[in-house]
Amino acid sequence: MNNRNIPPWWTLDNAAKIFPSTGSAHDSKVFRFVCELREPVDPQLLQDALDKTVERFPMYRSVMKRGWFWYYLEDSPLPARVRREELPPCCPIYPSVRRSLLFRVLYYRRRISLEVYHALTDGTGALNFLCALVYEYLLLRCPDEFPRPVPALPYDASQSQRQADSFQKYYEKPAGRSMERSPAAYQIRRERLPRNHLAILEGQMPLDQVLACARERGVTLTELMTAVFLRAIHAGMRVRDRKKPVVITIPVNLRNYFPSKSARNFFATINVGYDFSKGEDSLEAVLKEVRRSFRKNLTEEKIRERMNALCALEHSVPLRLVPLPLKDVILRIANMIAAQGVTASFSNIGKVSMPKEMEKLIHLFSVFASAGMLQACACSFGGVYAVSFASPYRVCETERVFFRELTQLGIKVVLTTNLPPEMEVR
Repeated sequence: MNNRNIPPWWTLDNAAKIFPSTGSAHDSKVFRFVCELREPVDPQLLQDALDKTVERFPMYRSVMKRGWFWYYLEDSPLPARVRREELPPCCPIYPSVRRSLLFRVLYYRRRISLEVYHALTDGTGALNFLCALVYEYLLLRCPDEFPRPVPALPYDASQSQRQADSFQKYYEKPAGRSMERSPAAYQIRRERLPRNHLAILEGQMPLDQVLACARERGVTLTELMTAVFLRAIHAGMRVRDRKKPVVITIPVNLRNYFPSKSARNFFATINVGYDFSKGEDSLEAVLKEVRRSFRKNLTEEKIRERMNALCALEHSVPLRLVPLPLKDVILRIANMIAAQGVTASFSNIGKVSMPKEMEKLIHLFSVFASAGMLQACACSFGGVYAVSFASPYRVCETERVFFRELTQLGIKVVLTTNLPPEMEVR
């Protein structure tokens, strides 16, 4: 029997398995990276660049399919097409009325946006794809700007490395220790926007000012932002809610702990919280607890232990034998229970790297994600640190307090938003 015509397929990685079961109209599990250039985007050249980039990342040609026991990715002949940005940000990609690729490339004026369904990849994987896309586009758009040979991309990985499932590669059966159950956390409850709509509020600030502020207090940039975020949430809490801790979940890039160049999901999360009913609400007090929590959780032993505990569920024989419709129900319930232990989310992608010769042609990189809860994402490029809040709520009170505190710390913040004038930003 000739099997050459059977399209390649891939099992979902461990982190991806939960997204098809838990996506909803209020949380599409889609995130967006944005690159803002100095000149308007040429759509045809962007299409040519996309065609080249997809060849580097074969899994981006895949569609989602349902199996008897798990969802999986299957190679597809569907073409990847650039589109002018018209829909609200992070609209659902899967499920959809018709089968489609699990990402979209959009353009608007000087902006190139990549939206990705989280089951395909994580923030690091998507950023590598966008950087490759922008790289190919700039080579076509400004060929005379670069020396020969042309500069190389910082992300250099073979196709097998890009397609590798690093969860499977580094999983070790845990020695009987289970993950700790998180206590119930404070939940933000406000009037929500219509489904598939997000309130985006982005603050751009000088990276050197942010780093200086963090170093002055003996903490990392992520620790500083987490502490300010915790205090901003606390400022909007009702008195009767303050007996519950405020907890922020933070994705951790496992590539920093394991030698992996995978373009798929390879992350875990840690929860960092503060109980304002039991401690001072000063920035110094919150920073002290945040720093302690980061130091405790971000050890190689703890990260390996957490990754193994998550993967152990996937390797459980009883769970593997459960049919997919029942798995969907189980995973939705498990996700709802886990969400009770989290107030908000903060993801710091870190520094975006492009060839030095291309930096002068790029104004900014930024990132945000669809959110069933309040979520902040951050990255830096060219001396600018961008923090973007994506919120399903009509009132942006927490975001306002967050950026106001940063300005009080001596950091200059420039705000941009997608909110119309009639919406409340207070």
